[in-house]
Amino acid sequence: MADDTKRNGEFWALALDRAQLGLWDWNLPTGDCYYSPTWWKMLGYAEGELDTSDLWLKLTHPDDCERALASGDRHIAGDTESIETELRLKHKDGRWVWVLDRGGIVERDAEGKPLRLMGVQTDITRQKEAEAALEQVNVRLRLALAASGTGIWHYDIGTNKSYWDPRTREIFGLVSDTDEVTADLWHTYLHPDDKEATERAHLPPPGSKSVTATQYRIVRRDGSVRHVESLVRLIAGAGSAGQILGTVRDITDETKRAEELAYAAHHDALTGLWNRSAFDRLLAENIGAADRLPLAVFYVDLDYFRALNDYAGHAAGDAL
Repeated sequence: MADDTKRNGEFWALALDRAQLGLWDWNLPTGDCYYSPTWWKMLGYAEGELDTSDLWLKLTHPDDCERALASGDRHIAGDTESIETELRLKHKDGRWVWVLDRGGIVERDAEGKPLRLMGVQTDITRQKEAEAALEQVNVRLRLALAASGTGIWHYDIGTNKSYWDPRTREIFGLVSDTDEVTADLWHTYLHPDDKEATERAHLPPPGSKSVTATQYRIVRRDGSVRHVESLVRLIAGAGSAGQILGTVRDITDETKRAEELAYAAHHDALTGLWNRSAFDRLLAENIGAADRLPLAVFYVDLDYFRALNDYAGHAAGDAL
């Protein structure tokens, strides 16, 4: 372990190198600025390879200059306690290096006027690249959700708070400008016949990592009934009770079409009676059920229907 007598320039140079921090030291009256070897290394240059006059400004991305200058000016004017900003500096190979710049005034004159500023810059390029990649994923997710009409909600178990995104609120017919809703609000929308089973499906057991899919009905405040589908999963939280994360999608039209197709598959479109396929299935089921015997089947033959259709047309035959 190093004691205070050994914490000399070499000690701090080693600390900067291991922490990969670039140090700058700006003399305001002269305009001179010192950059540590680690700062030059971070940008791919040999120490002193470039003229240091306004060097950081020359290397700063044009889109970041105004923001970086404003951060320093506000601190020098006494509006902020320190300098803290993110900016891009041009590497020797032409690429841009994202840095987090932090620093502040370390010396003043007798009247309190700033004389010297010091700070460090940290390479945060990987962090910014990860943020950009995450944003791309989020953009694709938002696009997919919008295309599918899916809403997202989550319930924080520890705080007993619920949050509905705009699409979820739209599906439930809730008019609100905020995502946070009361924890019991969802329960008040559940159809009485579906309430118990739906509430049970939305409470995954502790430690569960599976996704639960459920379909149920909700009753909006205007009395309309909608069919919805939810996917629910428990998200464990470090040091917290976790969250229940879910999606919701209005499937009312899909449910109606499915019911119509199921009805059409077994009924005659004209009369509404069981069609041949349904009749054959029901007949086979009853023949196979010994406890339903005896069984009788009646056939009614309507004569001359073809002649009527040929003479007056199928519309007349259907009307008859």
